[in-house]
Amino acid sequence: MIQFFKKNIESNKKLRTFEIIVLCLLVFTSIGSVFYGLMQIHKDVGDLRYVQSVTMNRDEDEEDYDSDNKVCDVVYRKGDQKLVVSYDYEDYVKLNKNSIKAYEFKTENGQNLYFDHKDVSHQEASHTYKEMMAEETLSVFNLASATFILMLSVAIMMLFSKQFTTYEKSWFISIMVLATILSVLFPEDSANGVNGIIIMILYLLDTFLNILCELLISKQSRYNFLISVLVEIVEIVSCVVLMYRFATMATTLFFWLPIDIISYINWSKHLDDEEDELTMVRKLKGYQEVLVIIGIIVWTVVVGYFISGLDIATDFYNNKTLETAIIYIDACASAVGIANGLFIFFRLREQWIAWYICAFLEAVINIMSGQYVLLPLKLGYFTNTTYGYIKWSRYIKEHQNKEKASLF
Repeated sequence: MIQFFKKNIESNKKLRTFEIIVLCLLVFTSIGSVFYGLMQIHKDVGDLRYVQSVTMNRDEDEEDYDSDNKVCDVVYRKGDQKLVVSYDYEDYVKLNKNSIKAYEFKTENGQNLYFDHKDVSHQEASHTYKEMMAEETLSVFNLASATFILMLSVAIMMLFSKQFTTYEKSWFISIMVLATILSVLFPEDSANGVNGIIIMILYLLDTFLNILCELLISKQSRYNFLISVLVEIVEIVSCVVLMYRFATMATTLFFWLPIDIISYINWSKHLDDEEDELTMVRKLKGYQEVLVIIGIIVWTVVVGYFISGLDIATDFYNNKTLETAIIYIDACASAVGIANGLFIFFRLREQWIAWYICAFLEAVINIMSGQYVLLPLKLGYFTNTTYGYIKWSRYIKEHQNKEKASLF
């Protein structure tokens, strides 16, 4: 193992020193951000000073509860200030007030806290203060997780430097830097009782693993399937956490995980005679393309209709029309994804065209869902898909006399 890293690590001493300095700075930033965030959250609330009572209006856009929910949080707002009141479901359905009288208190360090009653205990004040500070420090914890994953990205490019070209390393790091910036600028809100920090970590892991996987595919490396298994696990967890995109989750669980394992075996049997790090690839015939398109259309209509009819509670979307639209787009994306998986298994160049379509559909879903931190991943798809298509086309042209007999 040590010899392997010595063989593949960045050989330019100055560049390697620079990368090590960057790694140390990223580690320091990540650890420092965590400590700073925890210090802010666990500060003593101190003595409270009553200020005034104010009227706050109910924000019904934040609500999407049914009988499956035992506790329902109702948000009341006045400008940038808000009060969250928890009700049992039985009390929630009887709630007919659109406003509430909130009591404003000020902490020793000048923070405003709001309660639905005036007689506030120190325990209640501490809990509310921690909740407020946890929300305000979201960007700090996102910075911690993003810089840690960025550190992993730099480490991989340094330790495996000779396995990647300058363009590939620049592309990989650029996408991860952009994802880091967006994770701080657009922190994720909590959903389905899961903290927004956890959701952001899943998004960043999804970006990191996906672009690494696609980069290895463009290099015709069979090791992309080992990374792809981790991609599928992260995506399944994300779907469960957010209670959405069930077509993608089912496709990932019952198709992508098995096809990754089978594809690794198949690719290992078709290594290039001259370069054993490369796998031989090919292109699809015209009539086969038509059959694939028909299959995608049928899948989209059938699966989209089935899932849109399911009564699944989620607070990730607050608009039924939006949710239905995303369900059909997701069904189409899952269909194209299946075609893509088969193309990859058969080592077909058309998998890059499927990547283009998947990237576009995924980008639409991300924008409609407000998942802006995932957009750098789609930018990475579009750019590397072009790179991969060109590389595979060049290889096919140079090796057009090989492997004509069978797709397997």
